[in-house]
Amino acid sequence: MGAKVLERFPAGAPRGSWPAEECAARRRAEGEPATVVMDLESDAFLVVVPAGEED
Repeated sequence: MGAKVLERFPAGAPRGSWPAEECAARRRAEGEPATVVMDLESDAFLVVVPAGEED
């Protein structure tokens, strides 16, 4: 199973700020199955969706 990265957010957001989660919530409200994962190598949160067959 692959995934397509929609957005990338640095992990050092201010305390109480969750920009990746907020972005994923907006995408889910639009009908996309967005989720947030952590990329440890780049120290960033990624908003991803399952890769479609066209990719």
